[in-house]
Amino acid sequence: MKPTIKDIAAKTGFSIATVSRVLAKKQGTYSDKTQERILKVAKDLGYRKNTLAMELVKKKTDVIAVIVNVTPTNFSSGIIDGIQQRATEIGLQVIILYAGNRNTELQHQAIVTALERTVSGILLMAIEPDKADLQLLTESKTPFCFVSINLADERVKSVSSDNYQAAYLATKYLISHGHLTIGLAGIDHYHTGSQRLAGYQAALKDYSIHGQAEWVQPGDYSYQAGYNVFNAYQELGITGVVAASDMTAAGLQKAAQESNVKLPGALSVVSIDGTLICDIATPALTSVTQNFVQIGIESVNCLVGKSATRLVPVTLVERESVATIIKRTEK
Repeated sequence: MKPTIKDIAAKTGFSIATVSRVLAKKQGTYSDKTQERILKVAKDLGYRKNTLAMELVKKKTDVIAVIVNVTPTNFSSGIIDGIQQRATEIGLQVIILYAGNRNTELQHQAIVTALERTVSGILLMAIEPDKADLQLLTESKTPFCFVSINLADERVKSVSSDNYQAAYLATKYLISHGHLTIGLAGIDHYHTGSQRLAGYQAALKDYSIHGQAEWVQPGDYSYQAGYNVFNAYQELGITGVVAASDMTAAGLQKAAQESNVKLPGALSVVSIDGTLICDIATPALTSVTQNFVQIGIESVNCLVGKSATRLVPVTLVERESVATIIKRTEK
């Protein structure tokens, strides 16, 4: 027979109520010595909480669900680390549900699964919701927050980097190093891509550079998206590129190297993300770096109603992938 709270109470001499408070981690209602004694006996007896029974009684859990859209980049692990770190600090557990990559059916299924699990909250990482998803989430009354995507709607909770500012900084950096023909590679047509496009265009305008539509090459933030745009940029005479992700930048550099194009002398690249890829690429990638761990932390704060930064600042980290053509005066 499985040991119960009553068995632990009998073994320790404490009341069932005290044992229950310790096992529920209701800190401030018992001493450290009491906690140590009860947890030791619970471990010796092989006690395990009946999570399902507790959920049925409370009608809620101490679990948050993270629904992940798996884009062909490498940003998600840092965000998950931040989510796990903050969730642990406030006594929450984390489960992760897979939603494919822009797969509407899997995305909807993951949301339904989370709601059936009666989780206490849902984080949706890089998820672009359709009307059905938003309606389902809203009507469920379960707290939810979008992560690494800014829906630009104050009524919907979200935590993200400032995508407009990220692209603006990357473009401005290339301009400050004398580049006048600057591409934007690998962005999508969703919220993140649109915001980065706006930042890129604003920087060109602020420095009186008249960009061409062909300078913007769409994609899915992948290595292949970067690799595929190289020939087009060569024909357009592009000297600098803002890459939508580190993976996109790496693909572009690989294509250039296969064509014996000197980097960064003949082609300079600034990537957006700032992951490990930047350090292992050749040359090392100058990047607008996102604080992915902080995004994860802030998203949990936002989910549970604590003070949270909705737009996490980015920083520009100089490495070796940008050459100076003509130094321009800063505005």
